[in-house]
Amino acid sequence: MTYYYILALHIIFIVTWFAGLFYIVRLFVYHTEANSLKEPDRGILQNQYRIMMRRLWYGITWPSMIATLVFGPWLVVLNPALLSQAYFIVKLCFVGGLVLYHVQCHAIYLELRKNIFRRSSFALRLWNEVATVFLVAIVFIIVLKNNEGFIWGLLGLIIFSAALFGAAYLYRRSRENGRKNKDGDQ
Repeated sequence: MTYYYILALHIIFIVTWFAGLFYIVRLFVYHTEANSLKEPDRGILQNQYRIMMRRLWYGITWPSMIATLVFGPWLVVLNPALLSQAYFIVKLCFVGGLVLYHVQCHAIYLELRKNIFRRSSFALRLWNEVATVFLVAIVFIIVLKNNEGFIWGLLGLIIFSAALFGAAYLYRRSRENGRKNKDGDQ
């Protein structure tokens, strides 16, 4: 019975961790876009985004990652047979990639906190989609578990990723065309 309580907590913190990752990068986008505004709007918005980022990052996202990384290994202690499953090792590799993604988000957070803008809002929008790819990959690996399903899942992940990033590029073009049309109307 303990295993299922720990599993439930693990899943809850995975969900809140991903929610934090998805939202923090959106805040990075908005903070970066506010940099192109004139004062006083720029200062007001950037101060508000810094507050929101700090509360989300240290109040939800970091604690959720830590709890996920506590309850996950606890599940392995309770069920060590998981380590003999190929799908589980692949899942752990994706989780490792997700932790690296989180660390890179932390580096971006620290830069933006100091108003250092190294990435465009579009680059950050693409960066936001990386978390989605990790989510889809990890869920499909856990659900499919076998080699045939894994191959189809990997193919689906590649197609999904291409569609996701393609949609981001199309969105960017439509925004640029909308700006050109708006500027041309004036």
